[in-house]
Amino acid sequence: MPPPGPRTRAAALAALITVTAVCAGDAVARSFPFGPHTRSVNDLGNQFVPFHTRLWDLLHGRADGGLLINWQSGYGTSFLPDLGTYLTSPFALLVGLFPRQDIDLAVYVVTVLKMAAAAAAMALLLLTMRSSGRWWAAGVLGASYGLCGWSVMEASYNPMWLDGLVALPLLCLAGEWARTRQRPVLATLLVAAVWAANFYTAYMATLGAALVLAARLATERTEQGPVRALLRAAWTTALGVALAAPVLIPVYLGTTYAYPGWNRPFAPAAWPDVFARMLPATYSFFTPALFLGTGTLLLACALAFHRAAPTRERWVWTGLTAVVALSLQWGPTHLLWHAFATPNGSPYRQTFILAGVVVTAAWTAVAHAWPSRRALLGGCAVLAVIAAGASFSELVTEWTYPLLAAGLVAAAAALALVRHGRRYAVLAALLLAGAQAGQAAATTAYADRQRLNRLDDYAPWGDRQRTQAEAVAAADGWPRHRTEAGPERTTANDPLLVGGQGGAYYSSHTPEVLTRTLAALGGGWTSNGRAVHGPDNPVTDAIFSVGARVHVPRDPHQGWNRPDDRPVTVTRQETPPLVTVRPPKPGAPPVAYGRSAFRNQQTLLGSTVYTLPRTALLGPDGAAPAGRRLTPGAPYTLSARCPAGSEVHLWAPDFFGTAQLAGTADPVDFRGGLPKRRAAMQRLGDAVKGPVTVTLRAEKEGTVPREAIGCLDRGLLAEAVGELKRTGAMSVSVTGGTVRAELPAGTTGTAVFALPRIGGWSCEGRPADAYLGLVAVPVRPGDSSVECTFRTPGLGAGAAVGACALLAPALTALLRSARTCPRRRAAIKTSSGRH
Repeated sequence: MPPPGPRTRAAALAALITVTAVCAGDAVARSFPFGPHTRSVNDLGNQFVPFHTRLWDLLHGRADGGLLINWQSGYGTSFLPDLGTYLTSPFALLVGLFPRQDIDLAVYVVTVLKMAAAAAAMALLLLTMRSSGRWWAAGVLGASYGLCGWSVMEASYNPMWLDGLVALPLLCLAGEWARTRQRPVLATLLVAAVWAANFYTAYMATLGAALVLAARLATERTEQGPVRALLRAAWTTALGVALAAPVLIPVYLGTTYAYPGWNRPFAPAAWPDVFARMLPATYSFFTPALFLGTGTLLLACALAFHRAAPTRERWVWTGLTAVVALSLQWGPTHLLWHAFATPNGSPYRQTFILAGVVVTAAWTAVAHAWPSRRALLGGCAVLAVIAAGASFSELVTEWTYPLLAAGLVAAAAALALVRHGRRYAVLAALLLAGAQAGQAAATTAYADRQRLNRLDDYAPWGDRQRTQAEAVAAADGWPRHRTEAGPERTTANDPLLVGGQGGAYYSSHTPEVLTRTLAALGGGWTSNGRAVHGPDNPVTDAIFSVGARVHVPRDPHQGWNRPDDRPVTVTRQETPPLVTVRPPKPGAPPVAYGRSAFRNQQTLLGSTVYTLPRTALLGPDGAAPAGRRLTPGAPYTLSARCPAGSEVHLWAPDFFGTAQLAGTADPVDFRGGLPKRRAAMQRLGDAVKGPVTVTLRAEKEGTVPREAIGCLDRGLLAEAVGELKRTGAMSVSVTGGTVRAELPAGTTGTAVFALPRIGGWSCEGRPADAYLGLVAVPVRPGDSSVECTFRTPGLGAGAAVGACALLAPALTALLRSARTCPRRRAAIKTSSGRH
């Protein structure tokens, strides 16, 4: 067996350094899986782990729904957009190899493997761009790319972003092949794979690869000229993106149907902060994480002074680095990098492009010859300017400059040793690799600790989730009724983790109709409406056919102040079927939601079940607060009159604090604060004879609506449910994305499906109607059944575009063959004539 070549050795070295540094840093921070500290912060625990759990269920045939529809979340949501956004990376399939209870470990392994793959791909790219006997230098530089600050600090808990980290060197390889007229089919497949894996970062990586290709064409000669090379690259990219269209078009349409997130105007970071983020052991959410390791940064800074490198290459790569760095700080180019929309959250998601360009510049500095002493001194001077500028930033920590100095000494010593012959190359390689791994491990550990201090965190799968999942499975009765995992959530996507068919859902594709419908009915949300919470209310349970609800103790990771030692319980109630019928009302105006959540519930239910008394709100001074606005401090009193025996429910979406009904033992927590958070309607207790008094203790400023209290009559609710059962479907079957209901004889009116009317529903061969946000279809005289089917918007168009993309290379080959055949025949005749 022949020994591995230099490219294989470089890729393996880059992957090894990356895995070692990441795992060492997590172990130092005692972060999962090497210690007790959870790594599931922010969207990692709230979105990505639950979605990978859903993928595990799909791979093992245990999910409600399939690739097109997800019956577990949001009372029925489109799944293909989520799949294309979070789960179409080939690495994601690896979660199926792990036990379900080890889903957190599976996601961690996938994350580390993506970093390692990005490092290996970059090392391979560097040696493709310029062959060199310094393969180990390419390996170390590849590792510095895989371990860049953007990777270990931001993308490590946004694993789908890491697909972009892998995509950049792969797309640059495709550009190299287009430049040299090699591997057109493989290049097209690479483009398709990276765009399908994560279109958002693939878009940025494509822009970055285009810049790298332009730099290569400016510094390298091509057989047929740069224009033809650019045309080949553009054709390859267009063809690859078209092949990914079955994923891309549904994802795009999913974003158009989604509830709008919050927008933060772009503001460039202060330059001292930008310089600080180039150094180890710094952290900030709204600045570009440019850390690459001192050795890589030194080489890139030394390039402009390195006379052994060709002049054009020196200035093209130095100039490209400066241009990309400046583009991060300018509003118009910021929008260009982010597809003309300032992102929610971190505004520097394109930082990995700059990291790749800097690494390429560093490789240019060593590929031709090792930098001279003059070049290294020039690089050190530039580094000194960066370090001095960073000193004005508050992001610099006590570890930053010691790590910088240690890395600089190691890099300078290594680069001095290699000029003394091959026998010192091993020591030089160890110095460079060790400095890179050590700085990256320290930065990883620092970032692990900072994220836990600054971001929300979530517990990994444990006894709580296992017990909850077992209770949900025991109560499951789908599609006869839904089972809710309960309001005491672990994450905003609990149904994906523990099962059931709940209303909770958090995604970039959370449908606007779902958010607005649940808000109108008194539901709660976080993340500015992108994370909706399943309502815990008897009326909405009847509306959405929730027949079983699991209750568990509160999750301490959610920051509750009071301990909760309640046992796990399951409450059941009679509910209408999934499909009910509203009688015809000729001449009646169209039904619509109003401002009161109590009245909206009654409108959708079709019956009056609440008494809605007038309320009086008094402040600590005994006077009514202006605008019914509450401020933290002394308690407020909310009073009303409810019929004895009725249930008292409080609706105060903007209230953050506690509410306690007089005569009850425990206060009820509300976590409002519009528009970021919306508190859900909650039950406070039972009314007794006389006035109802509720004590409100605000922890933040907020308001209370005038119709804040509703008195629910359970007897009237039971009658309403009985009537809906009598007139509703006799049986309901759910097969994939098709819901079929058998109706009583003589039924007329409107069949209402307890499903949000998201885009893609059709009934009886035409788009479904909407009834107060739910799927609806008219029932004509003589109809004995109704059937509605879900088809992902854009799937047909995407499949058509993908099919055309598959045919295009074949047609091109046929046309080329048709053009060359006459020439070949003529050449053969000419040759025969000569003989």
